[in-house]
Amino acid sequence: MKTIDQLLKEIKRVHFIGIGGSGMCPLAEILHAQGYEISGSDVNESETLARVRALGIPVSMPQKAENIEGAEMIVYTAALLPDNPELCAAKASGIPTFERSKLFGAITRIYNNAVCVCGTHGKTTVTSMLTHIMIKTGLDPSAVIGGRLPLTGSNGRVGETENIVCEACEFVDTFLDLSPDVAVILNIDEDHMDYFKTMDNLIASFTKFCNLTTRTLVINKSDPNVIKAVENAEAKNVVTYGYTPDCDFYPENISYTRGAYAKFDICHNGENVCTVQLAVPGEHNVLNTLSAVAAAWVSGVDIKDSAAAVESFGGAGRRFEKIGEWNGITLVDDYAHHPKELEVTLKAAKEMQYRKVWAVHQPFTYTRTSLLMDDFARVLSLADEVVMTEIMGSREVNTLGVYTSQLAEKIPGSVWFNTFDEVARYVVDNAESGDLVITLGCGDIYKAGKIMIKLWEAK
Repeated sequence: MKTIDQLLKEIKRVHFIGIGGSGMCPLAEILHAQGYEISGSDVNESETLARVRALGIPVSMPQKAENIEGAEMIVYTAALLPDNPELCAAKASGIPTFERSKLFGAITRIYNNAVCVCGTHGKTTVTSMLTHIMIKTGLDPSAVIGGRLPLTGSNGRVGETENIVCEACEFVDTFLDLSPDVAVILNIDEDHMDYFKTMDNLIASFTKFCNLTTRTLVINKSDPNVIKAVENAEAKNVVTYGYTPDCDFYPENISYTRGAYAKFDICHNGENVCTVQLAVPGEHNVLNTLSAVAAAWVSGVDIKDSAAAVESFGGAGRRFEKIGEWNGITLVDDYAHHPKELEVTLKAAKEMQYRKVWAVHQPFTYTRTSLLMDDFARVLSLADEVVMTEIMGSREVNTLGVYTSQLAEKIPGSVWFNTFDEVARYVVDNAESGDLVITLGCGDIYKAGKIMIKLWEAK
C-alpha cells in the first residue's frame, strides 16, 4: 500500500469528512492553496464552513455515501462515529482513507521549517503567539492552531514561505504522526491517563516526539518531566528557556501591571536583551512568551523584533477571551480543563482586582474528573463563587460512577446544575457590578456564556 506522502504526489482530488472541524479546515486550506481539488462535508453550519466555501471549496450537507464520489483520497476527523455513512462508504470503496493526523504529518513534511509546539498546557497560546510573531516579522508562516488567532480571525492560515507553525497534541499519540524540524516542549503533566496509564508512558511518548525532530528542540528547563523526556532522547541541538540564568532564555525584573500583566526583561545567554510588556494576563505567560521568542529566534527572528511583536498579542480564542461586559460585570471564556490550567487562570483572575471571581466550570471526561477530583476541588476553591455543570463525558461512558455532585461536595458554597440555562440564570441572578465571570472548560461551556449574554441583554 502506498504511503500518504506518495499518494499526495499522484492524486489531485481530496474529500474531507468533517471539513468544518478546527483541525480539518486548515489542512484543507493548505492543500487547496497547493492546487488540489478539495471537497468536504459536515453536519452543522459554522463560520469555518463559510470561510471554506469562500475559497470555492464545495461543502455537502447532510453527510451521505454519494458525497465521496470522484475522490482519490478521503481524510476524516477522529470525531466521526464508526457508522458515519461517508466513512463506511469510503472504507468499502477502496479509496485510500486516512485519519486527519496522517495528513497533518504529511503536510509537516512539505515544509522546510515545521515548528511543532507540544505540551500538556499552553499549546494553543504558544502556537498562536509564535504565529503572531512570525506574521508581524515578515516570515509569513502557514499555521495549524487549536484555537482562533485574533490577528487572522481563524485557526489556520496559508503562507507563501517554507515556515509552518503547528499545534502538536499528545492525545492518543497523534503528535507522533508529525515530522517537526523544530519541536517546542512546553511541559509534561498528568493528563490523558486513560490512554497513557502511567507518567513513564507519557514521558516516553514525548521522548519519541523529540526523536522525530530533525533539527532543534526548544525545551522548558524549569519542568522536570521535560528534562526527563529530553535526557532519554537522541542527541539534538537543544535551546532551553526557563526561570533561571542557566537557561538560554530567561526573564529578569518581572513585575505586573494591572495586577496580572507581566512586564519583564528577556535575557539570552546571560545578556539582558530587551523589555517586554504582555497584553495577556498571568504569570504562566512569562514562560509561554520565552518559548515563543526562543522558537522564533531558532527560525531566524531577532529577539527584539519578537518582543515588539508579542506586545500586540492579545491571546488566542477561548484563552481568557473577553466576551463582553454588562452593567459592570465582565464575562471571559477560557479553555482550561485540567487542574493546572484552572489554577493559573484563576490565580491570574484573582490578581485583577475584581469584586468577585466566578468560576463557571464544565468538568470534561469521567476519567480525568475521577483521577484528579481533589486537585479540581482545590483549584476551583480559589474562585469566590463556583458554579458547575454535569460532567461532559465526550468519548467516554461513565463506568466509574463519577458525578459533579461529588466534586461539589468538596468545594464549600459551590452549586451545580444539569443544564446551561440553569447555570446561566443562576449567574445572571446573582453576579453584581465589579464581578468577573469566567466560563471554564474544553467542551461546550461557552454556550452557557452565550445564554448569559442574552439574559443580560434582555434586562
